[in-house]
Amino acid sequence: MTSVDLVPGQITTREEIAATYGGSIYSGGMVPAPKSNAVFVFSDPAAGAKHGYTFDGWAEDDEVGPLFLYTGAGHTGHQEMVRGNKYLMDTLTNGRSVHLFVSNGRVKGKKLVLQRYVGQVKLDETEPYVERQAPDSEKQMRRVFVFRLRPATEDVLNVIESDVQAPAQKFSQIELPKMPKVPAQPGAKDKETEQHTTPQTTANIPGGPRTVHRREGLLCTAFEAFLEAQGHVCKSFQITVPGEPSTFTPDLYDATDNVLYEAKGLATRNNVRTAIGQLLDYKRHLEVPAGLRLAVLLPDEPTADVRALLESLDIALVTRTPDGSFVGLPAPAATA
Repeated sequence: MTSVDLVPGQITTREEIAATYGGSIYSGGMVPAPKSNAVFVFSDPAAGAKHGYTFDGWAEDDEVGPLFLYTGAGHTGHQEMVRGNKYLMDTLTNGRSVHLFVSNGRVKGKKLVLQRYVGQVKLDETEPYVERQAPDSEKQMRRVFVFRLRPATEDVLNVIESDVQAPAQKFSQIELPKMPKVPAQPGAKDKETEQHTTPQTTANIPGGPRTVHRREGLLCTAFEAFLEAQGHVCKSFQITVPGEPSTFTPDLYDATDNVLYEAKGLATRNNVRTAIGQLLDYKRHLEVPAGLRLAVLLPDEPTADVRALLESLDIALVTRTPDGSFVGLPAPAATA
């Protein structure tokens, strides 16, 4: 067995990787290799599709930079932060390097899968993963983890056209039920999208740790609890658009009053303008009863002109009061 140099674009096999760097060739898509203080991540979108792994691929770059998505391990039922998923999450704190490979066909005349080395990556320190909905091997909808990978070095990653994340067209309208809480990992962000309980967390990034505030998440969690205490049913949606790789999720939908909310952690003009754009975009893709109302949720009152802007667009403004309550809830639209 020949040794393998990890050079982006290199074509190899899992057997050659294991022989050179350690790790099992049979332990799934996320393989720890203590011998080389590394974790190897193998992406095979075609093979994973039958298990609902429909999120893998190079996503559209965001404000941070390049982003590669990778669906977690677990073929049936809700995925849990154990085994391969935990191996990858733990790289946030244990110093192990992460190396990404994408399937690249098969060895001629054999079933052996070839692997193309994309390069060294790392989990996004602020948001290492998101939770999405997808069918499992038994066609039952469940929670999956979608890990968010960033380039770990200044070396150029080997990304080709086929790596671009395919749009998930089949499941473009999926209600997101509340999922069991995922235990927080040591040193990593407590990723509960709609149930934040602490005002800030620490993200370990190059140059030292920095504080990441959770104003928006805490506001959403408090508001949802406020609505549910009044008997309202709250949920959200996962939206994918044909021809686009990105998946997006509104903050909160009040199914009882048919109101879609977008929350912002600061009551600035730029934040409100962003919320307006998000609401108008979301509205186009949702299948909800007629008369949907739109509302922006803020921690306090914006300026008079920003309030006038919302009023001119018939978008309600809900704010939190000093005693923790909320004011400005829009009345549900009249039905014929």
